[in-house]
Amino acid sequence: MTTTHDADEPVDDGSWGSGEREPDPSDSLRTFGAVVQALREHAGLGRAEFGERIRFSKHTVESVELGRRMTDEAFVERAEGETGNTGALRKAAVHLTRGEPGLAAWFRRWAQLEKVAVSLCTYECRLVPGLLQSEGYARAAFDNSIPLLTDEQAEAQVTARLDRQKMLRTRPSVPFSFIVEESLFRRRLGGVAVTRGLLDQVLEVTAPRNVTLQLMPMEAEFHACLDGPVRLLETPEGRRLAYSEGQQNGRLIADPKEVSLLQQRYDTLRSQALNPKDSRGLLERLRGEL
Repeated sequence: MTTTHDADEPVDDGSWGSGEREPDPSDSLRTFGAVVQALREHAGLGRAEFGERIRFSKHTVESVELGRRMTDEAFVERAEGETGNTGALRKAAVHLTRGEPGLAAWFRRWAQLEKVAVSLCTYECRLVPGLLQSEGYARAAFDNSIPLLTDEQAEAQVTARLDRQKMLRTRPSVPFSFIVEESLFRRRLGGVAVTRGLLDQVLEVTAPRNVTLQLMPMEAEFHACLDGPVRLLETPEGRRLAYSEGQQNGRLIADPKEVSLLQQRYDTLRSQALNPKDSRGLLERLRGEL
C-alpha cells in the first residue's frame, strides 16, 4: 500500500501493520498506545523527534499512540531503546490483538485464545452459544440489539460469528464441551422457522465425538452456575483461563484460584445436567414438536 509522507520525515520500514489503519481499534491497541505516549513524553520527546529516532514517521507514531494501528517488532524494539529499555513495551506488545469488525472489544482477546486452545468449555444461560448458532438464529439475536445495528454492522457481526464456528470443523482433536439451558431452545427466538433451523444446526455440529452438548433441564433442583455464564479453556502451554461476560463488558480471568473455582462449578454442573445422549434426545423431541 502506497503512503504519502512529508518531505522531512523518514519513511517507515516496519514489516507489518504500519501502513494501514485498523478498521475497528481494540482496547489492547489503545492501551499499548497510551503506554508508548507516556514513555515518550517522560523521555521529553515530541512525536516528530521520536519518529526520527526510531525511523518511523510522526504520523505512524501518532496512529500507534491513538490505538489506530497495529505496531510491529521493529517499532517496539526501537521505541524501547529510546524510552529507557524498561521492558514495558515488549511486555505490553505480547497482549496486542487487532481490531476485528463484528467482535465486541471486550471479547477479542478471548476469541484469539479460542483459536489455539487445546480444550474449551462453555456454559450459557442467555443465548445459545455463538459456536453453535445457526445463521438465522445469529441474525435474530443481532436484530434484537439495542441500540439497533445498521445493516453493515449486523452483517459484520454475523460474518464474525460464522467465521468463529469454523474451529469446530477444522480442529477435530480438540474437545469442545457445552452446557446450555433447555429453556434457550424453547424460547423460539426469531420464530418457529429460525428455531427449527437452530435445532438442526446444533444436532449437526454436536454430532462429532470431540463435541459434547449437555442440556440443563428446566426442572433441575440443583444448579452450580447460578452466577451466570462462564467459559474455560486450556492453552497449549497447559495454562487454564476463564472468561465471564455481562452487559456491555467481559472479563478475562487468569488468577489460578478464581479459574479453579469456576472449573469446579462447571464440573459440578456437568453432573447436574442431562448426559449427552439424553440431551440429544431432548433436542430431537423439541425438533419434532415444531
